[in-house]
Amino acid sequence: MTTERLLDDRPLAPLRTVANKVPEVTVYFWIIKVLTTGMGETASDLLARMLGPVPAVGLGGLALVVSLAVQFAVRRYIAWVYWTAVVMVSVFGTMAADVLHVGLGVPYTVSTPLFLVTLAAVFALWYAVERTLSIHSVNTRSREVFYWAAVLATFALGTAAGDLTATVGFGYLGSVALFAVAICLPALAHRLGALKAVPAFWTAYVITRPLGASLADWMALGHTRGGLGLGLAPVTLAWTAAIVCFVGYLAVSRRDASGVQAA
Repeated sequence: MTTERLLDDRPLAPLRTVANKVPEVTVYFWIIKVLTTGMGETASDLLARMLGPVPAVGLGGLALVVSLAVQFAVRRYIAWVYWTAVVMVSVFGTMAADVLHVGLGVPYTVSTPLFLVTLAAVFALWYAVERTLSIHSVNTRSREVFYWAAVLATFALGTAAGDLTATVGFGYLGSVALFAVAICLPALAHRLGALKAVPAFWTAYVITRPLGASLADWMALGHTRGGLGLGLAPVTLAWTAAIVCFVGYLAVSRRDASGVQAA
């Protein structure tokens, strides 16, 4: 699932209005995606601890709106712009799931299927309107809105699912192992011809969230909670630095933009 062949079964797109604004699905895409999920998890917790839950959610929401406004304003894929928006979605998506659980007392056994239904509704509406869910054809304003709505829903779902497995007996390290195995299944199913490219992509995309978040939590949280105890701030900074390095490389090399075009 590291090449553009993953999504090459897309249908023909309607009239093109902008270039495709999503990067090519390469190994770098998946690495940065996992890094953003872990960084979003610890950054969200760190902001809530430093500022308090309400100011943290407000700041996260504002940063999300600004980053998406910039992403919508540009006319093509720009690595820094796109991945900044993904990071902000990660931070705010984590906050959304945490608000339901911590603030409103909704158990993960309820919020996880709730976010799953929300994501399914986004996909259903997206397909009903556009007749495709392929990220190779995010080339109209409508499709871009649907794409980012789906991305936000996947982050919220993944956060709740990861916290659910961590609290029902798997622990954080066990959850890492669980989701590391799970993320291989759609790729294997696609290679064997049992799953088409688009559902294989989105299934893996959802799983990256609990995988990265569980790994970051395991690194950051204390020994009493089954973690390494490295701390939220150091883990957030380290993962942010890794994201900056990878995105900087892509911005210069354009390794993920050579084939980005309207589909």
